[in-house]
Amino acid sequence: MNLQDVPKLKHTNSNNFFLLAGPCAIEGEDMALRIAEKVLKITDSLSIPYVFKGSFKKANRSRIDSFTGIGDEKALKILQKVSETFDIPTVTDIHEASDASMAAEFVDVLQIPAFLVRQTDLVLAAAKTGKVVNLKKGQFMSPEAMKHAVQKVKDSGSDKAWITDRGTMFGYQDMIVDFRGIPTMKEFAPVILDVTHSLQQPNQSIGVTGGRPDMIETIARAGVVNNVDGLFIETHFDPANAKSDGANMLHLDNLENLLSNLVAIRKLVNTL
Repeated sequence: MNLQDVPKLKHTNSNNFFLLAGPCAIEGEDMALRIAEKVLKITDSLSIPYVFKGSFKKANRSRIDSFTGIGDEKALKILQKVSETFDIPTVTDIHEASDASMAAEFVDVLQIPAFLVRQTDLVLAAAKTGKVVNLKKGQFMSPEAMKHAVQKVKDSGSDKAWITDRGTMFGYQDMIVDFRGIPTMKEFAPVILDVTHSLQQPNQSIGVTGGRPDMIETIARAGVVNNVDGLFIETHFDPANAKSDGANMLHLDNLENLLSNLVAIRKLVNTL
C-alpha cells in the first residue's frame, strides 16, 4: 500500500521513515493533546509523516490491578479529538473482533497486538473495516510466518496492511530484534520497527514489565540503517508515572534529538 492511502498523513513524499508515536494508553484528554502537539511540532519540522498512537484500552495485563483504561468510548473520542484538532491520523489496538467496527469509527489505523496476530477472526474483522491494519509480529513468530497474517488481510479484499516488528522472546525476561527480519517482511508489506516494545523486559516477578529505554537510540538507528519503512515509539512527558509501559517509554523531552539524528542517518542511507 502507499502512504498516501492514509487519511491526513503529511510529508509522504519526504523519503523519510514514517512515525507512529504517542503514549502507551490514553490516560485523559489533556495528556493526549499535549503529547500529540509536541510530537507533531517535531515531525513537521523534520518532514516526518506522523500517526498519533494511543491504546483506548489495555487488555493484556500481567496483574488484575493493572491499568486497563478510562472507558472505551471516552478514550476513542479523545483519539478522534486529537485527529480533528491537529489534522493527523491516529492508530489504536483492538483485542476482540467486536472492537474493530467500534474503533474504526474513531481512528484511521487498527493495530493487531502481537499476542493476537494469529487470531483469524480479529484480523479479518479489522481488514473488513477498510482501515489500514497494522499487524504486530508475534514475539513467538518468525518473520517468514507474517506473510500469512498479511495474506488474511488481502483475502478480505484489502491491501492496506503494515507489519510491525516488536522483538522476539529471548529467554523468559528479555527481547531481541533480529534485523534480518526487516528485508524478509518487506517482501509482504511495509515494515515498522517498534523500538520501545523491543526493549521490554517482560515476566518480571513483581508482575510489572521492565525495560531498557537507554537503548532506544541504538535500536532505532539500526532500524533506520536497515531501511525500515516506519518507526513506532511510545513517548510520554512523565514515563515514571505513566499508567502503562512507563519502564520502556521515551521521555518526550528526548524525542526531538532522537528524531533529528535518525533523519540525518536516513538521508545518508538514501545516498548509498
